Amino acid sequence: MAKYLLLKHYRHSGPKPVPGTEAMMDQWTPEEITAHIEYMNRFAEKLVESGEFVSEGALSPEGTFVRYDGEGRPPVTDGPFAETKDLIAGFMIIDVESQERAYEAAAELSAAPGQGGRPIYEWLEVRPFFAELQATAE
Repeated sequence: MAKYLLLKHYRHSGPKPVPGTEAMMDQWTPEEITAHIEYMNRFAEKLVESGEFVSEGALSPEGTFVRYDGEGRPPVTDGPFAETKDLIAGFMIIDVESQERAYEAAAELSAAPGQGGRPIYEWLEVRPFFAELQATAE
C-alpha cells in the first residue's frame, strides 16, 4: 500500500479545462454546491469501506507565511501568496495498492457534479508521499 495526496485547487490550474466546465463554485446554485459536496462525501465513504481512505479536508483561502528567523518571535507575513487560482482548496489522502489505483480514484473524484449537475472534469494533482517513494525504491 502507498499513500497519495489528491489535491483540489480553487481555480482551474491544470491542463486546459473541458469546455463548459469553466464556471467556478461561486457561480453555482446552492443546490449544485450541495450535490457536489454530497458526491465527494459518498466517494469518501466508498474509500472508507474499501480501506483506502486516510484523511480529507477543505482549506480556507486565507493563510500566513511563517519562518524561523533565529531566536525570538518568528516573522509572520500575509503574503505575497500565489494567485488565488493556484491555492489548494482541499485534499484527500488515500492509501492504495498502486499508482494506477490512485489515478483511478482521482478520476472518479474528478467526475463530481458541478454547474447543471454535469461532471466538472476537474484536474486533480496526485502526489505520492515521499516516504512511500523511498520504501518502493528499496
